[in-house]
Amino acid sequence: MGLFLGLGIGGTALLALSLALDGLLEGVFDGALGGLLDGWLSLPVVAGFVSMLGFTGAIVLGSTGLGPGAAATAGAVAGSAAAWAAWRVSRALMADRGGAAPRGEELLGSAGTVVTPIPAGGYGEVLLRLAGQTVKYAALADGPLARGAEVWVERTPSPTSVVVRAVER
Repeated sequence: MGLFLGLGIGGTALLALSLALDGLLEGVFDGALGGLLDGWLSLPVVAGFVSMLGFTGAIVLGSTGLGPGAAATAGAVAGSAAAWAAWRVSRALMADRGGAAPRGEELLGSAGTVVTPIPAGGYGEVLLRLAGQTVKYAALADGPLARGAEVWVERTPSPTSVVVRAVER
């Protein structure tokens, strides 16, 4: 029973370390093992297998009259299921790509507000709504614009600046 509980606790500790160190161990062994720890041999998968093997083996050994061989077999089956689930979850998380960074074309025609006055021939700042987020950009205009003026984006000369014109109502 002690061996199974030790495996369960050790697997849980390995899982906590792999989450806390966030890929550090994989990075250390990556060059030496040539990516062997990717996929099925990643630390979360191995930790899930070892911990389920240990805890399931301890439960089977303690609650039934079966011997250590049956407990190890039941633990290996449960550990394989846990390893498969950890592998599927990690694959799903790795495949999840967040939204792409906004491109200049997406800013064209968007409305905003001047937050730092734009002088004639100089830069000011505008707040624009982009994909539900408020983003501040450096802004140029044909003429001076005061703080609070409503503007439209006409061009994006760089990834961090826009050319705007005042909204006429």
